[in-house]
Amino acid sequence: MRLNKIMMICLTAFLVFSCDNDDDTPEIVPPRDRGEQAIEDDQALIDYMSSHFYNYEEFEDPAEDFDYVVRFDSITGENQDKTPIIESENLVTKTVNFEGVDQLLYVLVVREGEGPKPSFADSTFVTYRGQLLNDVVFDSRLKSPSWFNLTSYYVQGPNGPSLVPGPVKGFSEGLQEFRAATGYTINPDNTIQWNNDFGVGAILMPSGLAYFNNSQSTIPAYSPLIFSINMYQAKEADHDRDGILSLTEDIDEDESIYNDDTDGDGFPNFSDPDDDGDGTPTRDEIVINEDGSVSFPDSNGNGTPDYLDPDTF
Repeated sequence: MRLNKIMMICLTAFLVFSCDNDDDTPEIVPPRDRGEQAIEDDQALIDYMSSHFYNYEEFEDPAEDFDYVVRFDSITGENQDKTPIIESENLVTKTVNFEGVDQLLYVLVVREGEGPKPSFADSTFVTYRGQLLNDVVFDSRLKSPSWFNLTSYYVQGPNGPSLVPGPVKGFSEGLQEFRAATGYTINPDNTIQWNNDFGVGAILMPSGLAYFNNSQSTIPAYSPLIFSINMYQAKEADHDRDGILSLTEDIDEDESIYNDDTDGDGFPNFSDPDDDGDGTPTRDEIVINEDGSVSFPDSNGNGTPDYLDPDTF
């Protein structure tokens, strides 16, 4: 789709300008080669994981007030005998293809969790702390969980489709390796006490799965990132609220919901409340059963369900 290509270009192509001493004409400096940067970042991550450990002993014998947050420290001095992250049996290596480049994502699954596991199209409720490889913390939300859609989605704006961005690719991919808690209780003071079976771990990503050459206020360009996370909830998402889960709207089952646009209007089906563009909302062309399951009528028997058939409305 032309619209999707334009939006992707806007998200991933950033220009860096520098001024020449002889004139005021800005010099366009192209981004580094993603493949070469991936190799450099991977070595940096390996060096970090080889020289640092996480607080695994606290997880082996947790104190009563332990907060179940993964923390890192360097293997020096009194910590010389600690087991490096790279040797942890909890470390998972995941190959992620992004922008046409295979990159390695490292996920430290200290505790997977016992509840629902999110798909790439779902939403998660997590606490997190983000840091650089020099251990500088650039963001920390350890007290109050936040909702994250694991994918970007479109909404109708005054000037046409508008993209609501999801988290960086590495964060989204990493969260899919965890499960949520099985439940919670509400305390007398209305605070929530989560069952102690939520997902706990960390995500270590190259810059190509983070912000790449797009520096942030506290994150330099080309910075690999580390996120410590606790996952409390995972929710199946229905971004356009048409009654069909966003994951189900991946019609060709290629694990991308951006290239499924039945009516070609620029809104992928998971963001389009009228998938076939026939004027009848998708919700009115499906049947939501009492048990919450969804049926897809095919009124004219042509093999295409009504909600995807512009000739049936």
